[in-house]
Amino acid sequence: MSSSKLAYSDYFGRIGGIPLYKKFIQYWHDVEEFEARPDDLVIVTYPKSGTTWISEIVCMIYTNGDAEKCKEDVIFNRVPYLECRTEHVMNGVKQLKKMASPRIVKSHLPAELLPASFWKKNCKIIYLSRNAKDVVVSYYFFFLMVTANPDPGSFQDFVEKFMDGEVPYGSWYEHTKSWWEKRKNPQVLFLFYEDMKENIRKEVKKLLEFLGRKISFETLDKIIKHTSFQEMKNNPSTNYTTVPDEVMNQKISPFMRKGVVGDWKNYFTVALNEKFDKHYEQQMKGSTLKFQTEI
Repeated sequence: MSSSKLAYSDYFGRIGGIPLYKKFIQYWHDVEEFEARPDDLVIVTYPKSGTTWISEIVCMIYTNGDAEKCKEDVIFNRVPYLECRTEHVMNGVKQLKKMASPRIVKSHLPAELLPASFWKKNCKIIYLSRNAKDVVVSYYFFFLMVTANPDPGSFQDFVEKFMDGEVPYGSWYEHTKSWWEKRKNPQVLFLFYEDMKENIRKEVKKLLEFLGRKISFETLDKIIKHTSFQEMKNNPSTNYTTVPDEVMNQKISPFMRKGVVGDWKNYFTVALNEKFDKHYEQQMKGSTLKFQTEI
């Protein structure tokens, strides 16, 4: 048992006590020293919380609802992943340096690890959160399909790792709370995935207000249609099918899997659910943060 645990942990190092991919840590200096621009917009999530969805909505807002313009390039080029670094394939910092303003930046970092220059330049930040149970299910399937990830073991094994914060980006609880504490900052917009599923129009209007943008009703309808789950699942610029199978094997699990609230009920046993709820209560004690786990 110990050897399999060792094999899993061998894939990750730590920054500020938080597990991250070793390649990211190797080039961490580039992330830490990243020079923000005042008109940068940062989209932050804990992994598997609707990152691609919110990124595509923002891209559509920035292009005034021009779906064809958004389809010209894949989402991970239009919204570079700041701390991502692999040998020759991905380099978020390099991509962003070459980009014209205004840039949209993607990150999964907790508030304390986000490069200081974003705070100094008073950049706008959107944080999208999602209930922990659906996150852990989605994260498990993501682990299975990304070939660079270690074997996560059984679903139950992975849930245990998730509860212990022994997954990339660490504790969901600490991550989400770190951003919840920033919500009163007028430059930070804290959103819920479940609210977006329940009333996308209302949430897009919140985004528009936060970004200081005005669009017509027709454009709003266009944005909502273009960013529906089914549209994005069938769109090569958002569904990651341009990434080779050797990197992301979508035959194991599609990158865009279900996009629903409450899928956790298909995977959690009664015993696991009770254990998770008890742990959740301990971790979130004293926090005013509340999530819907079904709608």
